[in-house]
Amino acid sequence: MVNKYQELQQQLQQHRHHWLVTGAAGFIGSNLVEALLRLGQRVTGLDNFATGFQHNLDQVEAAVGPAAWAGFSFIEADIRDPAACVAACRGVDFVLHEAALGSVSRSIDDPLTTNAVNIDGFVNMLVGARDGGVRRFVYAASSSTYGDHPDLPKREDRIGNPLSPYAVTKYVNELYAGVFARTYGIETIGLRYFNVFGPRQDPHGAYAAVIPQWLAALIRNQPLRINGDGETSRDFCYIENVVQANLLAALAGKEAADQVYNVALGERTTLNELYQMMREALGARFAHVAAHRPEYVEFRRGDVRHSQADISRASTLLGYAPTHRIGDGLQQAMDWYVRSLAQ
Repeated sequence: MVNKYQELQQQLQQHRHHWLVTGAAGFIGSNLVEALLRLGQRVTGLDNFATGFQHNLDQVEAAVGPAAWAGFSFIEADIRDPAACVAACRGVDFVLHEAALGSVSRSIDDPLTTNAVNIDGFVNMLVGARDGGVRRFVYAASSSTYGDHPDLPKREDRIGNPLSPYAVTKYVNELYAGVFARTYGIETIGLRYFNVFGPRQDPHGAYAAVIPQWLAALIRNQPLRINGDGETSRDFCYIENVVQANLLAALAGKEAADQVYNVALGERTTLNELYQMMREALGARFAHVAAHRPEYVEFRRGDVRHSQADISRASTLLGYAPTHRIGDGLQQAMDWYVRSLAQ
């Protein structure tokens, strides 16, 4: 039986659209670029390389081949530049807005820059989409918006108080998107990502996400720190699920527009469980992993204790049906992790 996403892929292979992917040299952005080029789409990427990398785009080029890569053009610019945003949106059908400064801890250390990129830059992109006549503006929202709301699983219509400057910026994005939809008629869709992981996710630096950071430590036999007691849980979502949600959101009917959707698996995994899954996945490749033990440190500021998504709205209105559970994603990405992190 062909599902909604398979139907969409077939449709895109027959109809070429022009897509703008912001943050195109980043983790999620580069995976979106690759998926679109494989479907024969015309793609413009925008990035300032603040957190993205040229080698991510190089990997996309190698993966899709010369014919598909010919459909890609790149703009090196900053979304804090209003003129650059307006120029990038000209002639574009769909915007997939991924450019942002992620990380709760980074926002606590530097709230001003996080605000400038995530809010000022977001409004600049909305204005560019409005002035460029973009058909739909799909943007990366965040599960951090749920803040201290205690309910599990998380439902889109029930949020609490934000626990970090980053969470504030992502909620403000949703508010601005709603205002632009009502005021200017722009169709917007926000996707609240839950702990996305997969190939091209940066393992380096103080603000690296937990999965590539831990895999790098295990592969290199380095110390690995778990915040708290390890029973904190997250709804880890493989990148293929996120790509699916973005494409479905862009082309869903008008009844799906001007809303936000959880993008996740709908399951919880504790940090201790995650660590054990990683050890098992790497054990056959690296003998030293069997003796590796983590170090438990204090809880991290701004973190919520548990997170799990209700994905029924995305399933019903977008046709979203995640194809990869956390173990599937780890196995599929393991060759990339080993090749990229064993250095």
